[in-house]
Parts: sequence; structure tokens; C-alpha cells
Amino acid sequence: MEPTAQSFRGQSPSRKKIILDCDPGHDDAVALLLAHGNPDIELLAVTTVVGNQTLEKVTRNALAVGTIAGITGVPFAAGCGRPLVRSIETAPDIHGDSGMDGPALPESTIELDPRHAVDLIIETVMAHEPGTVTLVPTAGLTNIAMAARKEPRIVERVKEVVLMGGGYHVGNWSAVAEFNIIIDPEAAHIVFNEKWPVVMVGLDLTHQALATPEVVEKIAAIGTKPAKFVTELMDFFAHTYKDAQGFDSPPVHDPCAVAYVIDPTIVSTRKVPVNIELQGTLTLGMTVADFRAPAPADCHTSVAVDLDHERFWNLVTDALVAIGEPLGGEGGSTANAADAERRVPAHLTAGGVK
Repeated sequence: MEPTAQSFRGQSPSRKKIILDCDPGHDDAVALLLAHGNPDIELLAVTTVVGNQTLEKVTRNALAVGTIAGITGVPFAAGCGRPLVRSIETAPDIHGDSGMDGPALPESTIELDPRHAVDLIIETVMAHEPGTVTLVPTAGLTNIAMAARKEPRIVERVKEVVLMGGGYHVGNWSAVAEFNIIIDPEAAHIVFNEKWPVVMVGLDLTHQALATPEVVEKIAAIGTKPAKFVTELMDFFAHTYKDAQGFDSPPVHDPCAVAYVIDPTIVSTRKVPVNIELQGTLTLGMTVADFRAPAPADCHTSVAVDLDHERFWNLVTDALVAIGEPLGGEGGSTANAADAERRVPAHLTAGGVK
């Protein structure tokens, strides 16, 4: 009998407690599966924010992935439906109209938590011992910034913020800015300038996390429904990344942040001051890393540099093996994106959550 994600629970006394703040999104889906399936992670909550698609769509997608993974006992909550200051900007050319085009989505078996994601983040951090909860945002930083502003005490209680976003030498949504940062640079400015430890897992690192044909074949060989779901995600992702940015194999950004929390030796980092450009005509949203001198002693920001590609993908495949077959093989009803969208809870609107 293959082990399941649930069978690993409780075996490690030092499991890392995380809140995953996401906007699924193909790579967010893989990040969620990795967080759930790895025995060293305790997933405390999943929160959603506008980003790859509208809040309604990414929330629907998160609930669908949670259903595919068989996640139970973990609250899912929807958060901010627009950036702090700027207009909504999404990424349909990468993630499709649904935000997670490619595979069919199952009927969600997860009920959305009635709390706003910002409140869930605050309440979860405050309910745990200081220095034990890591925030893992893999989307725009709107929810995290709002939580820090609404309840400043969380800043000293959070262990660290390990975010997927930015890049110290490379951009993707502009020549110098990465999508998650540029869609809400004011929120990023807040998060990077609070005094909690911040690890920026940016494009310099995630562009090393390529889903090569060999990687996809290894995932497909697992043979479960969640593994098939990931291969279908990667098939769509490969085509859009090839068309939009010329990648032969797509970079799978978001699980790199989760991988760092699981095992920091898989992702090497360098301490360096980082700040966010808010006014540049050509450089808005740039994560400006100052490498001119050794980082000062009080520097609280680090950037990810190098990825152990093989160990990273081994983490992902091991998590999928651990998750097993929560929906019972080919069981579980599926629906197209339009049908799934109609099942979004009524209290979600384009402007946020009431």
C-alpha cells in the first residue's frame, strides 16, 4: 500500500507551520500540492488574492486543487479583490481565462471560510507561538500588506516571509519587474520594509525550476489523479510560456518558495538589502537589490540564488506519491471552467469579499 499524505502527519516533531497566500495559477497549484503532501509542512491556512486571475476565479481554483489533494481541516479564505492603489491586472496569456486552464476541475468539496483572508492570516499568526508561523505568499502581496497594517503585532510574531516574487537581475512583466510585485508595488513596499525576515524567491531562482520533459514524465509515471492533474497543468503551461516568453520548458515558480521552507539547503540565498521602485517610468515594481557592499548586520532581506533542480523536483514527486488518490482513481465529477465558475460562493465579488 502506498503511503498517503495523511499517513505522514505527526511523524515529524519539527514540522514547519505555514500560511500559503496564493492566486492559483498553475504553479500555485503545484505549490499547494507540495505543501500538503510534504511531511515536514503543517499547512495552517490557504488564502487567496487577486493576481493571475480575478479573486473569484483564483478562489475557485484553490478550492478545486484542495479537493484534488484531499485537503481537510485546513481553512480556505478569500481576500483582497484588487490591489491597494492600482487597477486589477491579470495574466490570461500565461494562465488562461480561468486562471488554471488545461485540466478539468472537480466539484469542490471544501467550504470557503467566511472570514476575510486578512483576518484569517492575523488570527492564525496570533493564535500560535511567536516565531513559529511562516507566511508563504506566491501572489501579489496585497493580503500580507493589509494584515501587517491592520494588526502590526504580527510582524514581530511571524517567523519569516518566504515569498515568490521579484528578481534581482531579471523581470518578466517588464524588463526589470516581476508580475507578483508590479501588480501591487505599494503592497510589496510595505512587506519588504517591515522588520520581519523576508526571503525573496525571485525569477533568478525560479527560472532554474524548469518542468523539463523528463520531469513531466516522472510525474506522469506516478499514475494517480493528482499526478495526472499536474501533467495536464504543465502541458498547458508549457505552451503558454513558449508562446509568451520563449521558454522550451516552463519555469514552475511558486513551489520553489515552499521548497525553501521545507529544506533551505535546496535553495541557496544571499543576504542583501532590497527595496521596491514605486515611481520609475520604466522601472515600476523593480525589486532593487543593493549588492555594492556586504549586507549590514541589521539587513532583514535575502534573495534566492541557486536551486538544486533534482532535489527540488524530487520533493514535488514525493509529495504527489504521498497524496495518493484522494478522489478514488478516476472517480469524482469534473466540470469545465465555466461550470466551475458558477459554483463560486455568492459573497465573492470583483471588488473583494463583503
